[in-house]
Amino acid sequence: MIAAVNTRFSAAALGCLLAVCTSSVWAHYPYMDCAREGDGIRCEIGFSDGTFAVGSDVVVYDYDERELARATADEHSQVYFDWPDGEFFIQFDAGHEDPAEYDYVELK
Repeated sequence: MIAAVNTRFSAAALGCLLAVCTSSVWAHYPYMDCAREGDGIRCEIGFSDGTFAVGSDVVVYDYDERELARATADEHSQVYFDWPDGEFFIQFDAGHEDPAEYDYVELK
């Protein structure tokens, strides 16, 4: 009787553990890779599972979080911005987790 209860408890515990762990496997986090290109910046965006983010917006903000520029990802999941004046950061917010951000100091 005790062995049967332990087996059922272990199976239930394992099922709960798998349910919790597999939900994190399903989460696809946004990524962004940016590089200086001439007088501008080119960024490629997407998700951690390798899917593109075609049609998604990427926004350039100053440090006071005022929007400086906005672009929509093309068919290659890329955006291009002219280099803004002053300090700035670039953000790809996919809307379901922490947004991907790139600070201008990473581009110098």
